[in-house]
Amino acid sequence: MCWWNDMLLDLFFDSLKSLVEDLFSEKSVGEYGEDLTERQLKIVKTFGKKNGKILRNIYIPKDDGGTTEIDIVFISQKGIFVIESKNYSGWIFGDEKSAYWMQMLPNKQKNQFYNPILQNRNHIKWLKNYLWINGYNDVSMYSFIVFSERCELKKMSVVSNETRVMKRNKLYANIMNVWDSSPDVFDETQVAELFVLLKQLTKVTKAQKQAHIDAIHDKYAKKPEAVTVIAEQRQLRQNEQPEIPISESDVQHENAALPPCPKCGGALVLRVSSKGENAGKQFYGCSHFPKCRFIQNISQLDEQPSAEKTADPPMQEHSPICPKCGSALVLRVSRKGENAGRRFYGCSNFPKCRYIQNI
Repeated sequence: MCWWNDMLLDLFFDSLKSLVEDLFSEKSVGEYGEDLTERQLKIVKTFGKKNGKILRNIYIPKDDGGTTEIDIVFISQKGIFVIESKNYSGWIFGDEKSAYWMQMLPNKQKNQFYNPILQNRNHIKWLKNYLWINGYNDVSMYSFIVFSERCELKKMSVVSNETRVMKRNKLYANIMNVWDSSPDVFDETQVAELFVLLKQLTKVTKAQKQAHIDAIHDKYAKKPEAVTVIAEQRQLRQNEQPEIPISESDVQHENAALPPCPKCGGALVLRVSSKGENAGKQFYGCSHFPKCRFIQNISQLDEQPSAEKTADPPMQEHSPICPKCGSALVLRVSRKGENAGRRFYGCSNFPKCRYIQNI
């Protein structure tokens, strides 16, 4: 039997073994994706006639005592292919510089995940450092980000020559492209030596794996967007004055004696003019401002408001905007407690938004 038939048989039995393991094991989606990527690499070795060594789940030591985990490496005479496997479905949006990419599922659910290009760049950094310590300088490395065939790479911007983003069914073609355009940097002996050197980094304890997972969670659990929101909320809490409580009964009691807006039927709320000749003066304005611009002087409260009066006083003020939800802030008066009678700005979107601001 020739070598060709031997390799075909090996590939067949490897695939059969993986299929049986998939049926009777509880592998994660990520692990299953790595299995499929490894099979593609074996096809490269078999049908592409490219010699190489495959390793999975390599824990590279870092200077701080932690580790960084590489999903798959393909050690070849052209260098080392460092592969980050993403077994995702749905639509994928991302670019090389963004900290986070977006996955959108068919039900419109959106999930963010850390930029795999930056993730793999960090892997390569520490892999080069480890190899340098062990006497291998300036090793050629190729960063491959491999997604599932079940996804669509909708908007993908990658400009670096050393990085390629692809679906799994394009892995063979991309490796062949690198193979045809790159010089040999290792011979078979060096490939075997690198394999032995890196294989020892796959043998880690459960405790070491858990420590690695915990470190990743601590680093990436809070997204930049979430950190920004938290900072904004802290700032808002500093601006809010809790000594003036606002309740739903306050608002209901305050507006109970007021007639509705004669133009649109909305509630009238107390406002203070901030510009022009009437700056500092109080008046009643429609809570639907700016869609409705009806206003009424406080001195006219005993009179029945009419739509004709809307043109009498010029609308020179602009209601401040709630920094929490973007609705207009309206002037209110506390009706109970120690702060009864004190004026403050409250969000017109109350009770959904409870932002308040002292005057």
